[in-house]
Amino acid sequence: MPDATETTTGRYLVLLEDNSVSANARELNRVAGIHAAGTVESVSTEQLGTSDGVIFQDLGIAVVNAAPDQVSALARAVDEPGPISVVEAERVVHAIAAPARGETGSALVDESVFTWGLQAVGATLCSATGAGIRLAVLDTGFTVDHPDYAGRTVFTNSFVEGETVDDGHGHGTHCIGSAAGPRKPASGGPGYGVAHEAEIYAGKVLSDSGTGSDGGILNGIAWAIANGCAVVSMSLGAAVRPGTPYSQIFEQAAQRALARNTLIIAAAGNESSRPGRTAPVGHPANCPSVLSVGAVDDRRSVAPFSCGTMDTVGQVDVVGPGVDVYSSWNGKTADTLHKRIQGTSMATPHVAGVAALIAQQYNARGWELWARLMQAGRRLGLPSTDVGAGLVQAP
Repeated sequence: MPDATETTTGRYLVLLEDNSVSANARELNRVAGIHAAGTVESVSTEQLGTSDGVIFQDLGIAVVNAAPDQVSALARAVDEPGPISVVEAERVVHAIAAPARGETGSALVDESVFTWGLQAVGATLCSATGAGIRLAVLDTGFTVDHPDYAGRTVFTNSFVEGETVDDGHGHGTHCIGSAAGPRKPASGGPGYGVAHEAEIYAGKVLSDSGTGSDGGILNGIAWAIANGCAVVSMSLGAAVRPGTPYSQIFEQAAQRALARNTLIIAAAGNESSRPGRTAPVGHPANCPSVLSVGAVDDRRSVAPFSCGTMDTVGQVDVVGPGVDVYSSWNGKTADTLHKRIQGTSMATPHVAGVAALIAQQYNARGWELWARLMQAGRRLGLPSTDVGAGLVQAP
């Protein structure tokens, strides 16, 4: 697992245009002497970390371990006829967290029954529950013995070498709770899950320290697509400088996911310090075909940390509740089973939960699901550069 201070891992991502895995594998071997194995779904963390390379068939993307001379050979192949079209260094990514401002809860909304976030997106008034919709949360994993999920089937997979899916961080369990947690928690407190009957797919792509890599995310996306997930929620990413090009490889991954009826939703990032400084939308949320989520508070004001649209690269598409958000946590005692935290990370699973409700209500998938989410946004009287189409609303 990469160190938290690093920005790249030493591996590379290769975008392949040929539909044949065997043809792509032959080309990687011919051009750079890389022996890459193909996979339909996902691969073990050991295989991803130790082999020459792995090709994710549904995404048409390879993650490779390459020496400098092999990287040069791949780069030259980009300009030649053949399936190798883009080569990028693999990035280190993190759970997107904002500094906590306390455990105060909402001063404006009665949260005795439901959280302010559920009420803000209209989930408590919606007849849809998310039943039958597969929703993947790619994060730090899931607290498998949390009492609020007793009797609930949660499908899990770890893409972090040496770690089980059990959440040693807490961030993933919190995000899963907002997206698809219970409306009547067994351990007490307000209901906090938007799509409370959705089928949960918990993919651990970030370690217990909250750090991961592009390859791990792609592994998780491939797993979600292979399992027919309609929605993928990713509260993770890497900060970028203004004007930094988005990843062509993640853009293609998102387009290919949409073609397979899987919508990817990602946090815009928490690098802003409003009102003095607005930071650009981070990776991979800055890709045009990834639905980017900013955060608002219970007053429907933009959260001070929420990234915004700065230039032609990356934009905020919608916003969700992201301040003082109450949800499940990885605690082991009664007073640590829930926690209030904030960030675009918390807004993202609210949007993913609403997407699951819309998917159930209208049988919408892919680009249609994207369009319905955007059309249903509640206008807030704020610049679209900060809130996009507005605050997402349940159908």
